[in-house]
Amino acid sequence: MVTDRPVINQEEMNMLVIGTKAPNFSLPDADDNEVALTDYIGKKVLIWFFPKADTPGCTIEGCGLRDNFSQYELESTQILGMSADSPVKQKKFVDKYDFQFPMLCDESKEVLKTYHAWGPKKLYGREYEGILRISYLIDETGMIRKAYSKVKTKTHALDVLADILTL
Repeated sequence: MVTDRPVINQEEMNMLVIGTKAPNFSLPDADDNEVALTDYIGKKVLIWFFPKADTPGCTIEGCGLRDNFSQYELESTQILGMSADSPVKQKKFVDKYDFQFPMLCDESKEVLKTYHAWGPKKLYGREYEGILRISYLIDETGMIRKAYSKVKTKTHALDVLADILTL
C-alpha cells in the first residue's frame, strides 16, 4: 500500500511536533536566575537536553556549542542547555568549561517530560528512566522548526548550524 505520509521512526514519534508552538517554561539557571523561553521571542533558540553535567558525552556536546557560540550569535540564535542537575552542579559545569549560554536546571523534571526529553533508556541491558539526549530548534515566533532525536555529540553544534542556515 502506498501512502503520502512520510515514514517516521519511533524516536521521532515521541518528539514534539514540528510546526507547533514550543511549550513555554521558566527555570533557574546555573546562577539561580529565572529563564523563560518567552525571554527569547524574536530570536531562534536551540534547546539541548543532556543527561548529566560534566560527563563525557555532555561535555563534548557542550564544548562544541561553546566553540561555535559566536556563529550562533551571528545567526541570532540563543543556546539553552537543560538537565535535571541542581544549580550548584550546573554552575561548576559552566565555570569549568566556560559556557557562555544559560544552563537550566529542571530538578522536578516537569519541563523535561513536557519536551519528551525524559523516558526509557538502556545501559548494559538494564532499562531505566532518564534524560534523553535530544534537541529542538525553535524559530523567532516560538514554533518548533527541527527536532533532533539522534544527537551526535561531536557534530551536533555544526549539524544545527547547517539547519539554521536553511530556515
